Amino acid sequence: MIEKTKDIFENNGNEASNILMNQRIRRGMAILAISNQIQKVDSQTYIVKSQAGNGTYTVIKNKNQWICSCPDYQKTQTDCKHIHAIKLKQTWDNSSEILDTYKELNEKAMCKYCGSENIERHGVRYNKNGMKQRYLCRDCNKRFVVNDGFSKMKYDPEIITQALDLYFKGLSLRKVKDHFEQFLSKRIHHTTILNWIQKYTLIIDAYVKNFKPELSPIWHVDEMMIKTGGKWSWLWHTMDRDTRFIVANMISNSRYIGDAQRLMQLAKQQIQENPEVIVTDGLHAYIKAIDREFPTKEEHNTQHVRCADEIHPSNNYRVERLHNTIREREKIMRGMQNNNTAKIIMDGFKDYYNYLRPHMALDNKTPAKHAGVDLELDRKKIKNLIKQSAGITPC
Repeated sequence: MIEKTKDIFENNGNEASNILMNQRIRRGMAILAISNQIQKVDSQTYIVKSQAGNGTYTVIKNKNQWICSCPDYQKTQTDCKHIHAIKLKQTWDNSSEILDTYKELNEKAMCKYCGSENIERHGVRYNKNGMKQRYLCRDCNKRFVVNDGFSKMKYDPEIITQALDLYFKGLSLRKVKDHFEQFLSKRIHHTTILNWIQKYTLIIDAYVKNFKPELSPIWHVDEMMIKTGGKWSWLWHTMDRDTRFIVANMISNSRYIGDAQRLMQLAKQQIQENPEVIVTDGLHAYIKAIDREFPTKEEHNTQHVRCADEIHPSNNYRVERLHNTIREREKIMRGMQNNNTAKIIMDGFKDYYNYLRPHMALDNKTPAKHAGVDLELDRKKIKNLIKQSAGITPC
């Protein structure tokens, strides 16, 4: 069973989906998908928790045959869901593709017409990108396919998410295009890739704004120059000290008091709490901007720490390190078309930095996870984040 399953998943994804249509295998994967459900006693004996909460069952391997103490096995003498959970675990230890396929087959959905959750699977639909599950709503009696964020897209979701990942890791649009042409023999125009970035940045950014991270009481604020439309503009960032979470960003054509004040307003809207300390560089605009947004008459005063030089004990190196990363990215782009395009791309970089990019200083966790926002994106992070943003949550 184990070797057969490995071969199927390595050679044919559709056959893998067909195997998981077996109800006992699917239920076994449901056990495996939840942590701490299986306890290994020795190489031949496992303890599996009951899904109904009625205790545990013992699974033993005896002369190449698996035996389970559950009623299903005792009645049918065939592999039950607990035995399948053990077999799949042994396979999954060497391949995470099984769990990915299972999760794609088990997406929580609701009717796109009436919003009801009283739905059932009603066959499948095949297109050039593979198999799509079709549903029937028992309330309005309409059939539909769930929009997983990639509906009506010409290219496979794997291609789209690879393009986004390569771009935010530092490749230019034309280098991403060249990558697909060389290794996948797919000719994709660089403007198509830019359209994907703009589309999915708007979807993801609208979704992640609903989360409130648990941040420290210290914010770091700084600005840097970028080129948009052939002219210099200012990119502003507010970053949390402990989690490195980017609280807010914005682009302006100047760096006056009103610009700095608008950045403070954006940060307050996102966190809905006043910080105890705001650390900035020596820009004078921050003094009045912080005083206006965080007046000293309030119960919780906000202290403003200005560090005009790098040797100051409360220096602003965290957000300056972020700007060095952005500078590497912006150098490849050689400027952006206008402020609107720059804002979308920088929002995409912010979400990638917060929710997808592991940080070495945070024990290889993302800033969001370190701030208590764990979206459980697993291996295919961008694809799963887009699905969640479109309203689909893998089980």
